[in-house]
Amino acid sequence: MQEDDEQDGKSASELIDGRIGELGDWRGETLARLRALIRQAAPDAVETWKWRGVPVWEDAGIICTGETYKAVVKLTFAKGAALPDPKKLFNSSLEGNTRRAIDIKQGDKVDEAALKALVREAVALNRSKTKR
Repeated sequence: MQEDDEQDGKSASELIDGRIGELGDWRGETLARLRALIRQAAPDAVETWKWRGVPVWEDAGIICTGETYKAVVKLTFAKGAALPDPKKLFNSSLEGNTRRAIDIKQGDKVDEAALKALVREAVALNRSKTKR
């Protein structure tokens, strides 16, 4: 049984690099940009690879996942419903009690400052839960 975070001896970061490369279109570029913003906002976050092919960023728990579909790149925040979202970035998975997501379509502009603030809030929430 292989670790969730590794596949064929490759690290999660290498697997994410591979996903970005294999997409080879706006979705790969978008995922790469989102990844860079997450790393800037949460430099201590660990990249993992779960559920047979989903990039995940974690710091004291899951911050968010980065899924790619035909028409969107979906950034799902594990505890998004508990996060302040003053810039209204969340536009998907709004009906649940826990997760919230941001669907980014081709040509969409991402409010980078607001996204980084959301990532920092997610890390702070995760860390506050682990201290108890």
